[in-house]
Amino acid sequence: MPAEQSVKIAVRGLTKVFGDSPEHAQALLRQGATKQAIFEKTGQAVGVADASFDVHEGEILVVMGLSGSGKSSLIRCLNRLNEPTSGEILIDGQDIVGLNRHALLEVRRRKFGMVFQHFALFPHRTIRENVEYGLEIQGMAPAERAEKALTALKQVGLEGWADATPGQLSGGMQQRVGLARALAVDPDVLLMDEAFSALDPLIRRDMQQELVALQSRLQKTIVFITHDLDEALFLGNRIILMKDARIEQVGTAEEILANPATAYVERFVAEVDKTKLLTASAVMRRARSVAFVTDGPRTVLRKMEDEDLNCLCVVESDFRLRGIVCDDAALAAVQRGETSIQGIIAPGVPAVSLDTPIRDLFGPLAQTTMPAPVVDEDGKLKGVVVRASLLQGLAESTGDTGEIQEEAA
Repeated sequence: MPAEQSVKIAVRGLTKVFGDSPEHAQALLRQGATKQAIFEKTGQAVGVADASFDVHEGEILVVMGLSGSGKSSLIRCLNRLNEPTSGEILIDGQDIVGLNRHALLEVRRRKFGMVFQHFALFPHRTIRENVEYGLEIQGMAPAERAEKALTALKQVGLEGWADATPGQLSGGMQQRVGLARALAVDPDVLLMDEAFSALDPLIRRDMQQELVALQSRLQKTIVFITHDLDEALFLGNRIILMKDARIEQVGTAEEILANPATAYVERFVAEVDKTKLLTASAVMRRARSVAFVTDGPRTVLRKMEDEDLNCLCVVESDFRLRGIVCDDAALAAVQRGETSIQGIIAPGVPAVSLDTPIRDLFGPLAQTTMPAPVVDEDGKLKGVVVRASLLQGLAESTGDTGEIQEEAA
């Protein structure tokens, strides 16, 4: 998710109390009382307590937590299926908390699509008619809504099933219909509440991959609710972790894994295999020196001597990576009287992206002493990973290098 993307949803001080006397509960919240203590004293159930966060345009923000943490209460506040008790919810800068019913319905129709855990399909309607439902509610003409429904079905890989009924489809296919129904209205924001939780593990993983592929094409803003940490780490550009109606931490997967904000977050992520989830960007080092394609072999040897290195990454003037040059090749070029390194640039270890899982680096780095260059999406050098930095990065995230050294050996 590019850092320059704008804020689509801004939530400020959002609180939701279920009950007929929320004022007393809110007063206790301000005093630091827990959700359980408030319920015991007042009978009021706190769903969300003073939540503040942003959702960036085009990102998948995953809200996760155990049962009762407040994640579903939170997502249903975003389109006011749950009426907030206090706070602000700004969609493109407009606070929807104060909107009257008519204005709220317009915002829901224009801005939001929602996908639930249970597919909620009409059993006697065809798949196309199910997908058309939101457009029908909007009053769209039959021919136009049929066209949009077929487009949405194609987006989720069900273009050949338009005339079938829900009973003819598997669970995973039915969930695709639910997703197509949400996409048909072309919403700015998709709210997905435990959307894949009812699916068996293999189908669930397929749907996660489908969602990531779909997002790469459509770039919707998605708020996704789950209780599954692996799902959150796989899908989320950023993650909100909740406990007892409060937000414990907001951050990327790496930020949460490497720097848990509370003891609860630390316990929550303790069993995660960080070698699958930490990436090259977390363990790379800045390249101490580089060779430019215009350098001569003597210049390259001097740079290596100054930094006590035997290889350098070779880059263009804009730092686009060209390869590796090593001291023995440079010395041989000097002895041959060459004045350019163009003929001695070697491919070296294949370059990796910033988001390459570090587990994928063990094999290449075990076969060579050369560093693995790390490049951005434009192929420009951002740093290097060597075995020492790989082990150090893992040690810092796990607190124990024993197993890591054994695996890297």
